[in-house]
Amino acid sequence: MVGAASLTKVSIPKAMAICQDIQLEPEALKCLDPDPEPVQFLNALLAKQLFPDAVRFLARALPKREATWWACLCARSAIDSASKPEVVKALEAAEQWVYKPTEPNRRLANSAAHAASFENAAAWAAMAAFWSDGSMAPEDAPSVPPADNLTSKAVAGAVMLAAVLIQPEKAKDKYLFFIAEGIDIANGGNGRVWQPT
Repeated sequence: MVGAASLTKVSIPKAMAICQDIQLEPEALKCLDPDPEPVQFLNALLAKQLFPDAVRFLARALPKREATWWACLCARSAIDSASKPEVVKALEAAEQWVYKPTEPNRRLANSAAHAASFENAAAWAAMAAFWSDGSMAPEDAPSVPPADNLTSKAVAGAVMLAAVLIQPEKAKDKYLFFIAEGIDIANGGNGRVWQPT
C-alpha cells in the first residue's frame, strides 16, 4: 500500500487549511478531525482507499509548478500511438511551462489545451500551467487573475482522467502509482518512481 512518511514540499502545516477550497467526500472530511498534519491526512485517505480525495488533496497541497509536473507525468502515461497530435502538443506545452515557467509558455499552454479539447489528461495538465499565475484574460485586456485553487482543480482532473480513461478496470492500481509519483514530487523527487508490471 502506498503511504507517505513526509511531504517536505508542502509548506502548510495543517490539512484543514489546505482543504478549505477543495471538495471532499463526507468520508474524507471525517479524516480531518482532529486537524492532522498533511502527511497524516493523506495517509488516512489512502488507508480508506479514498483515492480521488487523496488526489484532490495532494494536488492542492503541492506548489503549483510541482503539481503541474505531477499532472504531466500522469497525462504522459495516458499517451499512446492512437493519441491525437493536439493532445500530445498540449502535454508538451504543459511540460515546457514546467521546465521554463515564462509568460509566453503559460499562454502557449492555454491555446494548446483548448486545441486538444478537454476529454483528456493532457489538456488539463496544460490548463494547470495556464491557471498557475498571471491573467486569464487576453494579453491586451485588463488582468483577470485565476483563483488560487484553479491549478489544483486542473491537476486533479488530469490525474483522475489518466487513471480512468484507458483500462478503467485498472484504475485502483493507477491511482496508487500516480499517488506514489505525487508523494515523490512532494519530497523533492522528480516523480519518476518504479512501476510494477
